Amino acid sequence: MKKIILFLFVTVLFSAQETVIIDFKQSLKDKNSRTKSLTVKDIRQDKSVGSITNKRGTVEVKLVDENVTDFFSKRFSEDNKTTGNNDIMILLEDVKIYNEQAPNDNMTYAKAKIKISGFLKRNDKYYFIDRFDNVFVELNSDSKVAKNLAQTTSDIITEFIKNCYTRPVLSYYIPEKELENYGAYLANNNKSLKGNVLKDGVYFNNKSFFEQTPDPNHTLVKNKKGEVKKINNAQDLSISMAEVFCYVDNGVQYIGTATVFKEVKKDKFGSYIMASRAQMYPEKMGTGALVGAMAGGMVGAAIGVAIDSGSGSGRKMAKGYGFKNGTVTRIYIDPLTGDFVFTE
Repeated sequence: MKKIILFLFVTVLFSAQETVIIDFKQSLKDKNSRTKSLTVKDIRQDKSVGSITNKRGTVEVKLVDENVTDFFSKRFSEDNKTTGNNDIMILLEDVKIYNEQAPNDNMTYAKAKIKISGFLKRNDKYYFIDRFDNVFVELNSDSKVAKNLAQTTSDIITEFIKNCYTRPVLSYYIPEKELENYGAYLANNNKSLKGNVLKDGVYFNNKSFFEQTPDPNHTLVKNKKGEVKKINNAQDLSISMAEVFCYVDNGVQYIGTATVFKEVKKDKFGSYIMASRAQMYPEKMGTGALVGAMAGGMVGAAIGVAIDSGSGSGRKMAKGYGFKNGTVTRIYIDPLTGDFVFTE
């Protein structure tokens, strides 16, 4: 009888669900003391973070404190004894950790999705600073996969907040009542989304593409087949294509990646290119996978998890700690930032 009870106790013990915490232990200090207050508003539709299941069992992932507003406000006050004049508003829009085998995946991966946006508040007006919206992956066979995803999530959210202390803002403001609908509201000012034919020419950042103002001092140079082969400046000298965010030829946008310019297509969800993480970011970096491209565009935020400055157009890339899988998928282009957005 004692052996049976012991066996049942051990079985229950090892089948119990493990919990991993997204702890946000990193400092929130504003080194320039520009920020007066930090407000993080949790607008997630589903407040649960999720869980990962593999051969070792199921691991649930939770935030260290479900009341994120009070948690981050307190942490900011603790880390910033000297403050400035700026009020920063952060919208926590989505944090999910899960298993998924997407339609083009050859196996099930552990994944994390983060969507977070930042604003500068002046009176009852909000000015857009930046947004991070991406999915990154881990090999599900790793016994530490949930801890890795939790740590990377903590790193990205913390560094995003700290970047918002100093980044420039978009000139168009959002009234308080429209804040949670900021994407649709700002789309009204985005000339590249108006349905008109895109203006041919060279764009060095997402801001100029947003406003549809190609650089007047640079021209596209084509071969006999009509293919763009280089870009010349006002002195008729070719420039590095790596400096260019995108160009438009015959009304079609071509956006720069780490290796090539890709044609941008559209569907009901937005503008996208077809590629995989492995194709987009072929540089050797061990097991590090790219979370996604952090814009060299309108606001130019660079998440500090790990930064690669080797790509063009000032585009910074934030590396996660996962797997660069070869799944070819639609990689969307954030219309506000110019970032590449992985959805699978």
